[in-house]
Amino acid sequence: MNKYLFFTFFAVMVVVTLTSCSDEDDINAPKPDGSSVTNCIRPDYLKAGDKVALISPSYFTPMENVTKTADVLRGWELDPVIGPNVGKVVDGKYAGTVEERISDIRWALNDPTIKAVICNRGGYGTIQLIDHLTLAELKASPKWLVGFSDISTLHGLLTRAGVMSIHGTMSSFLAKGGTDETSTLMRDLLLGYVPRYELPAHQQNIQGRASGLLVGGNICTFAPNLGSQADATSGSNLILFVEEVEESMHNIDRQMRILQMNGVLDRCRGIILGEFTDCGTEFKDDNGETISVEAMLHELLKEYHIPVLCGFPGGHGDVNLPLVMGAPVTIDVRSDGATLQFDIDGQQREVRTTDIAKAKGNLRSSTATRMRMAGKIE
Repeated sequence: MNKYLFFTFFAVMVVVTLTSCSDEDDINAPKPDGSSVTNCIRPDYLKAGDKVALISPSYFTPMENVTKTADVLRGWELDPVIGPNVGKVVDGKYAGTVEERISDIRWALNDPTIKAVICNRGGYGTIQLIDHLTLAELKASPKWLVGFSDISTLHGLLTRAGVMSIHGTMSSFLAKGGTDETSTLMRDLLLGYVPRYELPAHQQNIQGRASGLLVGGNICTFAPNLGSQADATSGSNLILFVEEVEESMHNIDRQMRILQMNGVLDRCRGIILGEFTDCGTEFKDDNGETISVEAMLHELLKEYHIPVLCGFPGGHGDVNLPLVMGAPVTIDVRSDGATLQFDIDGQQREVRTTDIAKAKGNLRSSTATRMRMAGKIE
């Protein structure tokens, strides 16, 4: 063999070696930088007396809400501790400077006596924190972090770091008393009671069964994180959860198509559509009738031939049921309804969402309140 043929043969063998890993090998071998995560650590469940930190990574929350939430946690036999910088206001909206908000996150993570972290509010600001945190420090002390809306960025970071977290209610809502199903189901999940959701049939469902890693959250929060270290959609075998509040249908369509163009939808095994609270009505059908966000997305998603579960009561509505982000989940969408199951350790508990829906009438918040909590208005 002459020198040219030898080096050609050697180069080909190197390429074959580097590209011949099976799908299973790739799935089960997360990269050191977190670029492919499929096996997240489940933080320890809480027990009576455990400390729970209250922090504000985004917009500020009135201290009255924080202290009321602390009272709720004490009623749950937990020990609340308030972040050192909670209560600060910068530029009339942020809960402190970037450095102060990062400092409270690190304080909560590094204190071994703190067992869980509840965010006080979303709004805006966590995108400013992405490059100030490392995946290694997030993984070094795995503990539950709870929040939604703008906190979707932190869920993405934790999933990339290989740690499960909870998409669930925050101080802005817990301060109302913490006795509603949204709050108590989040409490029970922290204590190890894992919900298995039973949902009614939905006109825009796409039937099928699929398992994968649960990622996503508020689409206008996580879609801009594509390509960053907070991008949990960079993996494969995904179950994508999407919700939104006070956005036009055009912008929701735009965000979904950004995901599509970046290959995210190709990597999904299933989709969960949460609530699209107070979102636009500008799309019409051929008869001039207003169509729902779910109907609009149905047309986009049906070409992927994967199950789509619509109407999950999670997001900015008055019922916001907890989800374990970064967990392996199974969705089963049938003609008579659907189930969402978390394939993690814990005491499984069936939750029928139709039984909870009636609570909406007692909890109804104003549109302005929901917009303010989401950071859509000041």
